[in-house]
Amino acid sequence: MGRTAYYTSEQFVDAALKIAALQGPAAVTIAAVAGEVGAPVGSVYHRYLSRNTLLAEVWLRVISSFQEAFLQTLDNGDGLAAALHTPRWVRLHPAEARLLLLYRREELADGSWADDLKEKARRITRDLDCAVRNYVVRMSGKYDQESADRAVFAIIDVPYAAVIRYIRLGRKPPKKVDDYIRQTYSTIMRKEK
Repeated sequence: MGRTAYYTSEQFVDAALKIAALQGPAAVTIAAVAGEVGAPVGSVYHRYLSRNTLLAEVWLRVISSFQEAFLQTLDNGDGLAAALHTPRWVRLHPAEARLLLLYRREELADGSWADDLKEKARRITRDLDCAVRNYVVRMSGKYDQESADRAVFAIIDVPYAAVIRYIRLGRKPPKKVDDYIRQTYSTIMRKEK
């Protein structure tokens, strides 16, 4: 009969996320994560073969958390709601937002991910690409680069630019950011006559 687990994978991911959001990804070490949880270092290694694997799990959790509602709104054909998802999510998840929007995936974990983690990352990218493509076709009746560029700018680039300054300052984006995104979205996505 196996030993009772006193610490969960979720606790270690939460601790790594907290450390990375407050001090940056470089501060995430197995020892720091164990210390944050109050667990022996061996308990972390029992669940994660390396710091890289742990950080990959953190990144996958954060990107999945953000993308779930974003993709749903795009699938529903609501580009404005997708654009507004960014500031709303940032307000609800400030630590995750710092990690997702201030650091590149490569800063969190290098390319030596396990195959299952690589596949999850590829699926996340494919899901986003597919949702954007479907949205563009729904909005313009076809897929072309100009329509795709316009949609990506309106639903991804503008919201990111609108919130990043507040994330760097450690503040939640004010509600007026939503109004700016609405106005910009309306202008960019207006049908050409």
